[in-house]
Amino acid sequence: MSIHLELDSLSVERLEMALSGRPGMFKLFYDTEDCGCNGVLVILVVTAPNATDKAVQSEPYSFWVDQQQEQQFDSRMRLEADPSYPSFKLSSDAGIFSNNVRIQDRRVNSSEE
Repeated sequence: MSIHLELDSLSVERLEMALSGRPGMFKLFYDTEDCGCNGVLVILVVTAPNATDKAVQSEPYSFWVDQQQEQQFDSRMRLEADPSYPSFKLSSDAGIFSNNVRIQDRRVNSSEE
């Protein structure tokens, strides 16, 4: 399955801010660590994809998803930034995946600034 992610202009701006001028890519991920639930949807900022990750799209930013989590998503989705809160809404025509998607930067700092 191929996934296409539509981004609104505020999402593009917020994703750019999350990169902070450093190399990185984004990963849609259901984080199940320490949450006691089925997982919390997050956008990870990573340095490189894992061996099990599949490319979702590359424009305007590279997005990846773990192949074991790919079936959790729809083929066409929308990512919309919340104008008054540092989170996003991920939705599709079938419904809303989450109204409170946060960004977590998981890149390794190669130099101390």
